[in-house]
Amino acid sequence: MAKIEEYAPLVGQSVIDDLRLLAERLKGKVVQHINSTSVGGGVAEILNRMVPLLRELGVDTCWDLIKGGSQFFDVTKKFHNVLHGRPEEITQRDFDIFMETSLLNIEEVNTHGDIVFVHDPQPIALVRKKQENKWIWRCHIDVSEPHQKVWGFLMEFISQYHAAVFSSPSFSRRLPVRQFLVAPSIDPLSDKNRELPLEVIDKVLEKYGIVRDKPIITQISRFDRLKDPVGVIEAFLQVKKYIDCQLILAGGTATDDPEGAKVYEEVMEKAKKDTDIHILLLPQNDIEVNALQRASDVIMQKSLKEGFGLTVSEALWKAKPVVASNVGGIPLQVTHKYSGLLCHSIDGAAFAIKQLLNSPAYAKKLGENGREHVRNNFLLTRHLKDYMLLFLSLYHQEDLVYL
Repeated sequence: MAKIEEYAPLVGQSVIDDLRLLAERLKGKVVQHINSTSVGGGVAEILNRMVPLLRELGVDTCWDLIKGGSQFFDVTKKFHNVLHGRPEEITQRDFDIFMETSLLNIEEVNTHGDIVFVHDPQPIALVRKKQENKWIWRCHIDVSEPHQKVWGFLMEFISQYHAAVFSSPSFSRRLPVRQFLVAPSIDPLSDKNRELPLEVIDKVLEKYGIVRDKPIITQISRFDRLKDPVGVIEAFLQVKKYIDCQLILAGGTATDDPEGAKVYEEVMEKAKKDTDIHILLLPQNDIEVNALQRASDVIMQKSLKEGFGLTVSEALWKAKPVVASNVGGIPLQVTHKYSGLLCHSIDGAAFAIKQLLNSPAYAKKLGENGREHVRNNFLLTRHLKDYMLLFLSLYHQEDLVYL
């Protein structure tokens, strides 16, 4: 794990000095993060990097998990889908299952932090334990068009928090509590994002039988229908009619996502043993993800809905041209025709990929612009600053703090 001073060459010493000053103001406060999984997905990835750095800065920080069985995570996955606007039937039994597990967690989880920072809907009901401490609810998903019944159910809990945090202005809802906008971030010094020697990249390609004899198009995501992996294959097949190229679809599953195995099977069926389509069910191996991204000519994120899409910033940090859907938090990262190309359909994605593969100089310029945009806006040091300002604002409500 990198030390905080190691970020200075990337972001400037003044940024690190500011972080130390903010951390000093938080001395004596315990910050407790709570979510539903320690592996898989962007929330766990961010917390795995952020918690040690907060501790190094002197902020007393801990991270706890709720527990839940398969029925509970089936329900929370349904909630996740319908909050993103995907149609799905929600029954009273779903709410009952959610509350049964939530009540058990209310009994078992020790919410001891001065600041209790709850991530996403799974642990939201823990706020019933609120006493004199401060409570923040962090929404990492796109709730711009939520299922009204589920959103109404969650509002009963959200209204009890001191503040709510969203990733994009378009996700903000009318709430009776203070709201903050804080975009997620990537860690430039993590195994997933640090520079890699060419021999490491070549070794990973060799492991998966990928030869650099033709352009590589890649999407790295969980096998989730909202990431539209089948649509990625359809776009690739359109491009392949004109340009000899290959596709990498790589990712894993999260422990709180029961749909992953089914989606993986659907993707394998769609690929139909096409030797130019490489479907990789990766273990939790960040260096392999890094190597695959660095070996790629174009990186995609063709999500149907997206809370933020950390893989976009990961790709841009590596100065790779990106083709991504114009949804959720992606437009915060990709300015069309400046730091990547945004699309609205399978046909649009295919057209954008062809444009980049046929114009290497243009693709290179988009990647360079994207890297600087990420440096200025989506690195972990900015995220740490925003969160510490948020924590401090809970104790200084008379002051206006803009994140």
